[in-house]
Amino acid sequence: MGKKIRVLVVDDSALVRSALSEVLTSDPEIEIMAMARDPIAAALKIRNEVPDVIILDVEMPRMNGITFLKKIMSQHPIPVIICSTLAVQGGQIALSALESGAVEVMEKPSLGTRIFFEESKIRICDTVKAAAMVKIKMCKYVKPIKVSPKLTADAILPGPSIKAMDKTTETVIAVGASTGGTEALRVLFESLPRDSPGMVVVQHMPANFTKAFADRLDETCLVSVREAKNNDTVLRGQVLIAPGNYHMLLKRSATRYYVEIREGPLVSRHRPSVDVLFRSTARYAGRNALGVILTGMGDDGAKGMLEMKQAGAYNIAQDKASCVVFGMPREAIKLDAVHSILPLDKIADALLKKCRSL
Repeated sequence: MGKKIRVLVVDDSALVRSALSEVLTSDPEIEIMAMARDPIAAALKIRNEVPDVIILDVEMPRMNGITFLKKIMSQHPIPVIICSTLAVQGGQIALSALESGAVEVMEKPSLGTRIFFEESKIRICDTVKAAAMVKIKMCKYVKPIKVSPKLTADAILPGPSIKAMDKTTETVIAVGASTGGTEALRVLFESLPRDSPGMVVVQHMPANFTKAFADRLDETCLVSVREAKNNDTVLRGQVLIAPGNYHMLLKRSATRYYVEIREGPLVSRHRPSVDVLFRSTARYAGRNALGVILTGMGDDGAKGMLEMKQAGAYNIAQDKASCVVFGMPREAIKLDAVHSILPLDKIADALLKKCRSL
């Protein structure tokens, strides 16, 4: 086994520090370098040893987490994960953290039920590994041993029918992203004209964070960006982002495309899952769809993208050079589920060009 990922936990709650320590040390690839109750104490520890990843709270005594984050990024950049109740309560501060250089934002683990704890355990360890890969690009991802079964999209809906979908006048673009995706989606959406085909998007995010993220993008983009609600119609010039902690499926009624927001188990370790969105897109849109898989850790979306290709959709993957973590696109490419591999700043033009030829 190679060198372990060393984590510095910064949180003023002893209970949270203890819980995170138990979760992280349960994974053989991760170790706790140190723990600190506030940023001032954390800075002293960093002087002696530099961690691979920092898990950072926002509301703390002596210095808040966002100020500390900005100091880290300006003096000695280290992958930082914001772990805060603020990620659950809204998201404006969490969005500010991402804009200030945080790699990811996640909610503090809840110890209320064993089921949620196990789900949080997997998600937290995977997030730490993804953050470490932002710094160490060639770090090989090894899945945690003996965790709960990794469900496929079968847990939410059956595989797509092999029957070809009737051609419609409207094209749907389905997009999946994870680590680094908040910035990648901003670049993609800001490059789209006002009359772009309707888009449905899964970005791995905590509950209650997606609305603030969508609202922020809506202010800067020509297309309308919204957090999706159940039964929303997919419209030209509109982007629907799956709400955190819910799966989103594309559906079709006659010529109308709409989304279904559904509860359910984690699929490919995530909720929302890109595999679920892509499978439903293969089933209900088929050759009327285009798929895009962006930066992210793991393999969520790879199998669903293959199903889209088999149903006649045209698929694009972000290239390695422009990805924060070349995980999800790489897995889709390995399955031969992709038609084109492009830099992030070329994807919007490629989508529009392909849509005009359909």
